[in-house]
Amino acid sequence: MRASRWVLGGIVALAGLAASCNRPNEKGELEVNDTPTSGKLTISVDETFQPIMKAETDTFQELYQYAKITSSYKPEQDAVEDLLANRSRVVVLSRELTADERATLNKDKIVPEVVRVGTDGLAIILHPSNPDTLLTMDQLRDIFTGKTTRWDQISGKKTLSDINVVFDANRSSTTRFVQDSITRGAALTSKIYASKSNPALIDYVASHPNAIGVIGANWISDRDDKTVENFLDKIRVAAIAPKASANPDDYLQPYQAYLALKTYPLRRNLYVISRDARTGLGKGLVAFVAGSKGQLIILKSGLVPAIGQTRIVNTAAQ
Repeated sequence: MRASRWVLGGIVALAGLAASCNRPNEKGELEVNDTPTSGKLTISVDETFQPIMKAETDTFQELYQYAKITSSYKPEQDAVEDLLANRSRVVVLSRELTADERATLNKDKIVPEVVRVGTDGLAIILHPSNPDTLLTMDQLRDIFTGKTTRWDQISGKKTLSDINVVFDANRSSTTRFVQDSITRGAALTSKIYASKSNPALIDYVASHPNAIGVIGANWISDRDDKTVENFLDKIRVAAIAPKASANPDDYLQPYQAYLALKTYPLRRNLYVISRDARTGLGKGLVAFVAGSKGQLIILKSGLVPAIGQTRIVNTAAQ
């Protein structure tokens, strides 16, 4: 944490220097040097984090006019492959690099910088007409492995029939998370639909009463965002409990407080990873997201920042 703060302070100190280094060439074209606050940078972002990282990069570029960041939003494994092949100098993921991935970078004498910048959750979304809004981890496991195939097997209500499972895309982080943390390595049901994007996933669930979808919480967590409000008008977010309980309060949605208290069961970390060996724009972006301004953006979005204080307020009647 001290290192991140030091680098962030260095960014501020170098801002004036960067501006003086960016001068017109003989043709009158602006030459932009690669510094922590200037230059051109291509990053690959796990598409489940598109809303939060768009806010981060937009703010960074507003603060530093000589910085040009091109963001490519794609499935998790595609983003990792971009980093390994040097198509992107920075990636944003919900996991750290594997030993094999680090070994690939080490062959080129690259030691990646891996910084945890926040905590996200996965939301289970349903059609508004679905009465089964309280689900346990065991019920989710049975649904995603295909053991449970009909909604009347959940509650006994016959208002809905066959369960349609939908993910955002192939090779996505949500699919991997479900297999790692919900099915515990068991194969997923063969009856899966890939929607190709998170907005398309929301639209699919909104138009298919039997559907159940998995989406990154940051797509629906910022209540000040009109796009988020439009999404929430279309779907219903299920409340999840670690085990069956007669108390409805034991079933939680991926609200910021439950992510911070670690009581919501479908939590995951948010990492920014750079392959830059020198202090250029890649390092500058990592330091910004991990620093005070970047962490405030994460806090405002409804996720949990890795540093800084998160105040939990109990609004229940005394």
